[in-house]
Amino acid sequence: MDIAGSARPGRATAHAVSGPGGSPRGTTGAPLPFKRVLVTGAAGLIGRAVTWHLANHGVPVTGLVLSDPGDLAADRLVVGSAGDRASVEDALDGADAVIHLAALPAPHLGTPEEVFCGNTSATFSVLDAAGAAGIGNAVIASSVNYLGYLFSPVRGQTFASLPVDATTPSVAADPYSLSKVVDEQIAAAMHRRHGIDVVCLRFPFVGGLGEVPGLDGRLPARAAQLGADPGAGASDLWLYLETRDAAAAAVAALSPSAAGAHAVYVAAPETFVPHATADLIAAFHPGATLTRPLPGRTAPVDLEPARRLFGFHSRHLLELPTRPLPA
Repeated sequence: MDIAGSARPGRATAHAVSGPGGSPRGTTGAPLPFKRVLVTGAAGLIGRAVTWHLANHGVPVTGLVLSDPGDLAADRLVVGSAGDRASVEDALDGADAVIHLAALPAPHLGTPEEVFCGNTSATFSVLDAAGAAGIGNAVIASSVNYLGYLFSPVRGQTFASLPVDATTPSVAADPYSLSKVVDEQIAAAMHRRHGIDVVCLRFPFVGGLGEVPGLDGRLPARAAQLGADPGAGASDLWLYLETRDAAAAAVAALSPSAAGAHAVYVAAPETFVPHATADLIAAFHPGATLTRPLPGRTAPVDLEPARRLFGFHSRHLLELPTRPLPA
């Protein structure tokens, strides 16, 4: 589809680079075409993985964080809010690309004003400052909750058709989902205003397999929960993405094949419940029309735009059997 936190003074603090768990920074993988990348929300779940991924490719990272956790794979930190223009401008020094992840990621993590206004203000501040500085590429964290189902205060919301794709409309009615809708509009506006190319990644549930010290390991536990209660995953379509794949997608999206502002879904190609997708949809979204076959555990989402735009694919997958859905 083409298309936070409180302000406080920023201060740069340099420290020796180390990866998650204290491991030295590596230089594995192909070189990336960036001199320095600013990662906002670098201490968050995806932010940690992004800084780790960049460091492993030898790319210097500036992290913009609300507080220094002391173990990030970034060689420069600015302590401040992504919604504070001075902190953002400080953090942009020397950067030639931006990955904006800072946000309150659920409506219950603040007042409605704090969630909606904080998230959208931060996105505007980061992209406007980056564009004004002449930076040509940015990636921002959107969400599958752009669609508005998981946190909807409206009972009975259901999908008209599946899989979801660029034409699926948002029914957002909560402050978090609405902030993602507006974030994507901000991205389009900043492309018009500054010419900066922005890719908005509609992330699903993101969790790690626990295979990398210092990165997240919550994915197996969540999969077990949904295996016991598949209805709990119906509102976000049983989609997931392993933390390392989320990081790799964010970095790859800094080099899109087309200019502009784009919003794309990224997810594993299969769901993380042990039941056939068609059976899940029949049970939990009985009114949805299937616009194409979804064999096995195929994720009910269109991933092709992300593949075309920056070569997206998932490497780290849950191995699950497929068994009948209990009656």
